[in-house]
Amino acid sequence: MQLDELVSYLDSYLDIADVPDYAGALNGLQVANAGQVNRLAVAVDASARSIQGAVARQCDLLLVHHGLFWDGNQPVTGRRYRRLKALIDGGVAVYSAHLPLDVHPQVGNNVVLARALGVAIEDGFGDYLGTAVGVRGRLAISREALTARLDDLLGGPVRLIPGGPECIGTVAVVTGGGGSMLPEAAAMGIDALVTGEGSHHTWFDAMEGGVNAYYGGHYATETWGVRALAGHIQEQFGLPWEFLDLPTGL
Repeated sequence: MQLDELVSYLDSYLDIADVPDYAGALNGLQVANAGQVNRLAVAVDASARSIQGAVARQCDLLLVHHGLFWDGNQPVTGRRYRRLKALIDGGVAVYSAHLPLDVHPQVGNNVVLARALGVAIEDGFGDYLGTAVGVRGRLAISREALTARLDDLLGGPVRLIPGGPECIGTVAVVTGGGGSMLPEAAAMGIDALVTGEGSHHTWFDAMEGGVNAYYGGHYATETWGVRALAGHIQEQFGLPWEFLDLPTGL
């Protein structure tokens, strides 16, 4: 199919224009190709390895959660030059969706992971510029059983900060770097926050705020959205896809 047709569909489906995000996210099409898409590669990050993988598998489009330009407006030298050259030489376009993919109600990282955990989603959670970047809902489970379930889903081991009750009833999910949302979880009386990572001080936010914090890894908690989105694209347009699993260990 035509690249511009797919980009137009994704921009609308993911609400790219209206979801607030960090300046360096540059959501949407980041690199074009000759104009045709026959096969997708999907990855969490637009890294040198994911680009090489897309080229090696003869994919026309690399769909990612973390794009190419997090460091802002920089000269096209060094590793930026090498990444862009590999994309252009290989005829691979790049489409990136950061917070628009986190918050999406059908294929978003948070919704998909929460459903996999068995959470009965009730509302959004985690404010960023007026947008709820995560979800919250009901799940009756013990603290240890939730650890085991996350270990299984995320490939473990998940780090637990046991600040909350042993019997959990409410869970919030904010994939990636959501440890900063612990004070909000505490203020709302949420029993457990599932996220990827947090700063050192979040140990005390959890322990003193009465919240169980589960750190499953930034990468591991954010493989869900790109895979769900790729599956949706295949259903809509018949485009085959392959997930490039390139964990960082973080």
